[in-house]
Amino acid sequence: MTELTRTPVDVVSDDQRRSDVATAPPAATASRRFRVRPGAVGLPLLGLVIALAVWWLVTSGLKLVHPASLPPPQDVWRALTAATDVLLPALGITTGMTLLGFLLSSVAGVLIGMALAASRRVERMFAPLLVAVNAVPKIALGPLLVVSVGWGQKPILTMVFLLCFFPIVLSTATGLTTTPADLAELARSLNASWWQAFRKVRLPAALPQIFVGLKVAMPLAAIGAVIGEFYSDKPGLGYQILQYNGIGDTPTAWAAIVLIAIMSIVLYAALSLVERIALPWVRATTSAR
Repeated sequence: MTELTRTPVDVVSDDQRRSDVATAPPAATASRRFRVRPGAVGLPLLGLVIALAVWWLVTSGLKLVHPASLPPPQDVWRALTAATDVLLPALGITTGMTLLGFLLSSVAGVLIGMALAASRRVERMFAPLLVAVNAVPKIALGPLLVVSVGWGQKPILTMVFLLCFFPIVLSTATGLTTTPADLAELARSLNASWWQAFRKVRLPAALPQIFVGLKVAMPLAAIGAVIGEFYSDKPGLGYQILQYNGIGDTPTAWAAIVLIAIMSIVLYAALSLVERIALPWVRATTSAR
């Protein structure tokens, strides 16, 4: 069929095919973006199996470590199943304190980072103080926090904040002060105001760096919550570790430690998922390994 003898129906069909081809790649891209690859699940499970095998080999196979220091995994599993009525509520308390402290430190850290990025004088005045506060061993502040803020959730949240805020501040300030030159020049050429340039250019360009700080701070939040519970009356996992270790029940104490590790992995994975959904353009514009 030549071009001159084509009917309107043929033309419409060709146009429809072109439309389908034009719209297919974004749909395929979206499906690939949220598709779970087998390696994303299989490789972590393989790593877990290897870790458990090494744990069993060190404690039960070769007996390189005394069970009083590190019980074998089967003893920890039995202790976990026997103390679920105590450890699961404690897990809920620790998770709540971790999330609340992380949210508070994230808001404060982003605001402080924005202030440091907005003014070089502010950065020179307060950056050394932030470094000094971050350098103080946080566990040494535990007894002082109880005296200063009292019992309850205040020392826990304070400990989480002290451990989390610095990487968030640093990543926010770094991201806002390293805007690509071509994007900054584009904003100036369009006569964008300071707020427009910040909202449309600087903040979106800084978001990947900010998420790096958030992902660094998330495991630190779990550590801070557990350390804070050492000096608090909240019966979280940190409190339970001290109690069971004090009576010589090492397997149950290690079961609490395993729950802390699982909680940290889940929270980190959730934050990574939020980053992937909120910043889909990062994976599309960066090279993959």
